[in-house]
Amino acid sequence: MTATQDAPTPTANSWPPGLPRSLDYPEVAVGSILRAAARRWGERPAFVDHDVPLTFTELAERAHAVANWLVDHGVGRGDVVAVHIPNCRQYPPVYYGVLLAGATFSPTNPLLPAADLAAQLTDAGATVLVTWDQVLPFARPALAQTPVRTVVVTGEAHITDFAATVAHEAGETDLAELLGGDPTDRRHDAAVDPVADLAHLAYTGGTTGVSKGVELPHRNVVTNVLQSACWTSGSLPELDEHGDVTLRQVLAPEEIPTRLGEGVLVNLTPWFHAMGAIGYLNGMVLSGTTVVIHMRFDPARYVEDAVRYRVTSIGGAPPVFVALLQVPGIGSADLSRVRGVSSGAAPLPVPLIERLTALLPEAVIGEGYGLTEVTMQATGNPSFRSGTRKAGTVGVPVFDTEISIQPLGGGAPLPPGERGEVCIRGPQVMRGYAHRPGATAEAIDADGWFHTGDVGVLDEDGYLAIVDRTKDMLLYKGYNVFPRELEEVLFGVPGVAGAAVVGRPDEEAGELPVAYVVRKDDAAGAALTAESVMAAVNDRVTPYKRLRDAVFIDAIPVSAAGKVLKRELAARERAAATGG
Repeated sequence: MTATQDAPTPTANSWPPGLPRSLDYPEVAVGSILRAAARRWGERPAFVDHDVPLTFTELAERAHAVANWLVDHGVGRGDVVAVHIPNCRQYPPVYYGVLLAGATFSPTNPLLPAADLAAQLTDAGATVLVTWDQVLPFARPALAQTPVRTVVVTGEAHITDFAATVAHEAGETDLAELLGGDPTDRRHDAAVDPVADLAHLAYTGGTTGVSKGVELPHRNVVTNVLQSACWTSGSLPELDEHGDVTLRQVLAPEEIPTRLGEGVLVNLTPWFHAMGAIGYLNGMVLSGTTVVIHMRFDPARYVEDAVRYRVTSIGGAPPVFVALLQVPGIGSADLSRVRGVSSGAAPLPVPLIERLTALLPEAVIGEGYGLTEVTMQATGNPSFRSGTRKAGTVGVPVFDTEISIQPLGGGAPLPPGERGEVCIRGPQVMRGYAHRPGATAEAIDADGWFHTGDVGVLDEDGYLAIVDRTKDMLLYKGYNVFPRELEEVLFGVPGVAGAAVVGRPDEEAGELPVAYVVRKDDAAGAALTAESVMAAVNDRVTPYKRLRDAVFIDAIPVSAAGKVLKRELAARERAAATGG
């Protein structure tokens, strides 16, 4: 027998006491989460929008009505329904209605330009589009070139009255017709195969800026919802008497003060993002949490509602916390029930953690890490009160999840303390990119490791820190911005000879897209100004992608092989930001 050396004993208290490293994930469709929650939480408000509640009971009834309408109109297994609306009270019934019909939910940013929307709908093969009345005039011209044959329209009128009428043209359907239909649970999703059938077809960008469809079967969604919810609430999955999935809270109130069915939070995270759909929609329904919906971020109103509804937790990206801390009177606001602060999408600066701790001394402040390709979450700092949270890290791998730091050029995993590519393996890793076997093979290796393209380091206790990105992607207020998309526009601007886009560090936004531009030696080049360059780009992109500055230089730095050395430009921005 070969002797082996024991692994070092971690010095950090990173794992929830009494919880196993592996969970049992029931093979059920996503609709099972809603069915169990409706029975368990009943008349408790699930969502509140403009002070109008939607109870768990009514949520289920409205979702079944949507499902029945879809099935009655020929929409079911294998069909893709694109949901092109902002967060609102009608979003959860639409989301669950799509899945209860056995169809696939494809979230779509309502701010997408028409051409980008058409490309996504076509790639997804969406036959139904649920859209917002205010953006529909811009979307209509693009729909003729897509597979969409059914357009369902909603708007702000439905937030307070599901029976209200919204403006739409002949051939389009008012969402009120769906929401007001038969609320009977006809079990349309009984035939769903949780392993084979897609629940989500969510779009993300690659290093080229080309949006790719991430295939997430029902098993992935249920698995990651359970991984996330069990991690944050100290619970285990279990089936109720009808065979639907719910939670059993294991950790004591001393460790997790907020109990299942008692949580309240204000949500800003878009449900068309992975964190929104998994954590702030499904996770909240599963745990019986009341979600107060804010479609737009108004820091003063956020604080007002946080006090009025006596929220128990606050979540979002770092810019949200920066803005909240600047609200006049925040120090005297009654936030005494807040027991948790959850941050994602971008690193949370240590000074910001310190300010939040001073404001919310009873709250556990933690960060997590994930990507759309791993459904949502891969790591998290401990949520239980006695756990060790390490500032500057995104915590440890959650249940059944492995993190490996591998050399960027390939090779054996690196030891603790060394930087390399963050690779993830677990049951939440996507099936692949839709219609892109080559891209899938590049992202997921033969051993099942998903290569994130992010650079990170694991410490001796298994805590992960994200320190850089191999991709050029920028994060502006939690939104992904892909430089190549902006660069392609720049190269079409008269007078531009060369261009590269990098991120400028910003405390509030995370990173600001900044263009480095080389002028052509002609009249058009001589006429260029920073303002004209930015205007030429910003008129053609979604607001969050807009350039915030343009800097003129003599030449774009390139390597001997002719590759643009963006790291030199990024280093220049970092030095300027730090005064170096």
